[in-house]
Amino acid sequence: MKIKYSELIDQTLYFPTEEFNVSENNLLFHDIPLMDVVEKFGTPLKISYLPRISQNIQKAKSWFRGAFEKTEYKKNYTYCYCTKSSHFNFVLEEALRNDISIETSAAYDMDIVKSLYEKGKVDKNIEVICNGFKTDDYLAKISEMINSGFENITPILDNYRELDKLTESIDTTFDIGIRIASEEEPKFEFYTSRLGIGYKDIIPYYSQKIAEHPNARLKMLHFFINTGIKDTAYYWNELYKCLRVYARLKKIAPEVDSLNIGGGFPIKTSLNFDYDYQYMVEEIVSQIKKFCEEEGVEEPNIYTEFGSFTVGESGANLYKIISQKRQNDREKWNMIDSSFMTTLPDTWAISRHFIMLPLNRWEDTYERVFLGGLTCDSDDYYNSEQHTNAIYLPVFSDTKPLYIGFFHTGAYQETIGGYGGVHHCLMPQPRHVLIQKDENGEFQYEIFREKQEPEDILKLLGYQG
Repeated sequence: MKIKYSELIDQTLYFPTEEFNVSENNLLFHDIPLMDVVEKFGTPLKISYLPRISQNIQKAKSWFRGAFEKTEYKKNYTYCYCTKSSHFNFVLEEALRNDISIETSAAYDMDIVKSLYEKGKVDKNIEVICNGFKTDDYLAKISEMINSGFENITPILDNYRELDKLTESIDTTFDIGIRIASEEEPKFEFYTSRLGIGYKDIIPYYSQKIAEHPNARLKMLHFFINTGIKDTAYYWNELYKCLRVYARLKKIAPEVDSLNIGGGFPIKTSLNFDYDYQYMVEEIVSQIKKFCEEEGVEEPNIYTEFGSFTVGESGANLYKIISQKRQNDREKWNMIDSSFMTTLPDTWAISRHFIMLPLNRWEDTYERVFLGGLTCDSDDYYNSEQHTNAIYLPVFSDTKPLYIGFFHTGAYQETIGGYGGVHHCLMPQPRHVLIQKDENGEFQYEIFREKQEPEDILKLLGYQG
């Protein structure tokens, strides 16, 4: 009879994996000894393993490079990092080591680009793709930077007003793009994305407002599917509709030379994750090339805007199980030393799954449990994991502490949770540690931000200072 937690994992999941292994009864994450990290920094704890960012960027570049060679694709590929996934400076600086461009979505993003320039992390040749609905502040910052010599900034028009405002404030020639308002999957409450300009309106708009524009040059058509890049009839149908617009546009606007297919690569949310990245890249590149050949137009440069794929798999959240509550004959609640609503808001907001594993006691017997956070909110729990809506962990013991980790949590969680602010039930934000590797392959640890203290929270609430 198999009763050890390690035996449960062996018989139900793909393990070990690229990221995970076990040594001396304890979990390793990219060979990082997590129990050593816990003993050094305590819990709750947020960690960011920075080399994973570069690894994923280079993987995507290699997939597109291979697809271009296989299909004899003649144009270029550009990897853009979608900054809204994680705005932290350590993320941007790591990503920028890989010869990438940046995609922005709001006015403050432009201040980040300026800060990177002032620090010498980028020069004025940095390529910036400016997405999103643009407020006057956003448009003003775009215009200011273009006027000051940032020549590779490309605002992607979300509506008709934006070009008029840019024309008023930019005193040189500048590139623009147009975002297509794609149709959403039938399960959505609406039919068309609120972002972008409708398929049927793009050609008339170009002819009337852009073709004879004295300064603006249309260079890019932008396309994004909210549900991500998936091998489904819906995705391929939307891609073909986008390509039809590109082909029609290219025939009357030869200066259009780039197609931005947005983001949407998934990240691993289960140890049984199965997604053929290379196949999807090859199929996308092949379909673009084939469509353009049939239409007799030049194939475009291809841009992507991967955010979660870039940074998501670099993050992890570590907790201690501090108590167990038995609510009835069947339900056991393991209580973590933090709050899911504070540190992993997607788990309750959109029922997001993350990989969850114990950090220690892998040779102990296991039990089925639920996981609860410390707030008094009934939604502060996590009960849905890869084990078909059940969580199994080593049996709780008052004398043998149990630690758990949620992995691939590096995208969105901090900003959605309100990093540095006041959280539900005044749950403090945990300590955040960055992990890097030196030239000798040794792990280097740096505290990016200490945990919130009571006086920090009281000051925000107006009780101190």
